[in-house]
Amino acid sequence: MKLLVDTQAVIWWLAADERLTTSARAAIARAGASAVVSVATIWEASIKRASGRMTGPDLLSAVTAAGLPFLRIDEHHAKLAGELPLHHRDPFDRMLVAQAMLEQLVLVTSDTEIPRYGVPIVW
Repeated sequence: MKLLVDTQAVIWWLAADERLTTSARAAIARAGASAVVSVATIWEASIKRASGRMTGPDLLSAVTAAGLPFLRIDEHHAKLAGELPLHHRDPFDRMLVAQAMLEQLVLVTSDTEIPRYGVPIVW
């Protein structure tokens, strides 16, 4: 199973935080290199750090050190993210949905709005 790990889930996974569910943690461990992090996650975390809404280690450095590969944003991802129904107003989450759809990935997320898009999730 190929996974796309959302921002909160990757932060909790890296910190071994108990808020990451056992099933999500196990799925990431099983997926190994088939678990990816979107560059949109790095973008979102950078904005939150700059605004003071996020602390802790630099997410780019932490994800790189953990060996998780990055999923780049391409023009097809951008187009679909813009065309998705407005179930979710967060542009970063909409990008993750578009990437999961187009790349046939299972999204690791606790976000309760994401299932409305019909994307498979693990939590």
